[in-house]
Order: sequence, then C-alpha cells, then structure tokens
Amino acid sequence: MTSTRRAALVYNPTKVDLEALRAAVTAEEQAAGWAETLWLETEVDDPGQGQAKKALDEGVDLVIAAGGDGTVRAVAESLQDSKVPLALLPSGTGNLLARNLDLTLDDVGNSLHTAFQGKNRPVDLGIIRIRHEDQTVTQHAYLVMAGLGLDAKMLAATDEDLKERVGWLAYAKAIVQVLRDKNHLRIRYNLDKRGNRSVRANSIMVGNCGSLPANILLLPDASIDDGVFDIVILRPDGFIGWVQIMVKIFWENGVLRRTTAGRKLMGATKEVRALNYLKGRELVVQLSKPEEIELDGDGFGRAVALKTWVAPGGVQIRVPADA
Repeated sequence: MTSTRRAALVYNPTKVDLEALRAAVTAEEQAAGWAETLWLETEVDDPGQGQAKKALDEGVDLVIAAGGDGTVRAVAESLQDSKVPLALLPSGTGNLLARNLDLTLDDVGNSLHTAFQGKNRPVDLGIIRIRHEDQTVTQHAYLVMAGLGLDAKMLAATDEDLKERVGWLAYAKAIVQVLRDKNHLRIRYNLDKRGNRSVRANSIMVGNCGSLPANILLLPDASIDDGVFDIVILRPDGFIGWVQIMVKIFWENGVLRRTTAGRKLMGATKEVRALNYLKGRELVVQLSKPEEIELDGDGFGRAVALKTWVAPGGVQIRVPADA
C-alpha cells in the first residue's frame, strides 16, 4: 500500500542526468512506499528558494536538493524552521555540506536511499544581512561559510567554463591572480556585542563547517550543530606570513591534529599573528570600502557592511539511518 508521504525534488538541470535520476527516484520511492515525487526545476533567476516554497505549499514531507552547493543553500533558505527535512543529492565541484557530513558524493542510489529511509539531523543555519555598495540590503542563509576578501575575490575571478571542465583545478589560476592583489580589508567588527575592534586583513571567513575540498581543514574546531560560528581572520605580512598560514592549515590542522601524539605536539606550538581564530553567535562587520562577498561558494556582489548570526538547528538534514 502506497503511503501518503511524498517528497519533492528540486534539481538543477545542468547538474543531473534527468532520465537516469527519474528512474532511480522511482525505484527508491516505491521501495520505501512513498507517493510519486514532485519534480521542480531550478532557474537562473530562482536557484531553489521558490521551488522549495512551492514544495512546502504542496505539503510534502521531504525536499531533496539535486545540484551543487548553491542549490542546497537556496533550498535550505526556504526550509528554515519548517520542520520539513532536506536531503542532499550532491552534484557539482564543491559539495561542501555533504563532505562535512560525510555523506556519499558519487552514488545516486545510496543518496536517495538516505533521503527516503534515513533519519533527520538538525544542523545550524547561518543567516546574513548584507548592505551592498548601492546601500540596498538583502538577507540570505548559508550552511557552510561566508567569506570576505581573498576567497570571495578568488571565486569572482574563476573562469566558470574552465571550472565546468576541470573542477577545482580552475581555482589555481584565480588564486595566482588574486594573490597579486595587494589591497587589504580594513574591517571594524563587533563579535557578540563585546565592543568594536579594528583589523587589517586579507580575508575573514565565518564558518559553520570546517573542511574544504582536498581535505583542507580550515576551521579545525568547527561543528555544524554547536550553535556557534568559527571565524578565521587571515592577515599575513608578506611571504613569511603566508608560510605560517600554510603550516597551520596543511601541517597542524591537516596532519598533526589527526593523531593523539600530533595533538600533544600541537600544544607546544604558538599561535601566529597571520591567522586568528574566533568563536561567536553574532558578528557585525563594517568595511572601509566595498568588498566581494561569497556564501557557500557563490558570489553575492560587493558589501560595505554585514550582520550574521546563527539559527541553531535551523534546518533538518537527512543522514543515513545508522549514522
């Protein structure tokens, strides 16, 4: 007997093999005894928010996001506090949320089995209000990371056609281009209403998750469900500063932190000026001039100020039943 439970699948048509995906969804929904899935295609002007709202209006019990990080972010934005869970069908080059949740990246059948027969895990949602250079204000959600400076400039400089062909290698060219940029961010920030502080930096990143592609652990203490952000400020002073950052990220975070002996050795190392970690629930930032900003790997124009805060357990994510 078919259940009254029904899923909606929000998909980016450029990221999926639609015919194969329809067959796989049909098999999993029937195995789980669910009703026929509602299919909703994203558009250039609506990468998922509108489709997720339509799914909620239809009274679905589950929304599956089939696409990259941008599709997942957009769908999650509309699902906030709805209690309707979000399942991930990873596609694209990043899949940062799926990586941080240790979800399967390249197995459609396994991902759909988790969607229809997995369990819910509440995760934090970042909410951000951006004041743009034209003084308009927009509000968005994000699941992985918000960034100003180096990372946002890198994304803005990335050739999208090249990215489609070679994936994350496309960022290498953009990194070289951005590292030639000698402009620094001049930031005044207030963390958890503790008072204003000023800093000159190359980049500031507010993270809900810690891992990036290539097993890079940027925010080693970040947890997706602890109710706080982990923030990193990069402010290298020349070549030595960049070496300090690389040692911290690739050697200490990437190697030493993974073993007990390594963690003991880390305890003897000193913090470096080039890389500062902070934690908090609310961050207000004012910039001396407009700067590029990114959310979960997508550019959101140029910001002159922002306020971001944590919505604890703001969205439910489907994970394997035995996770």
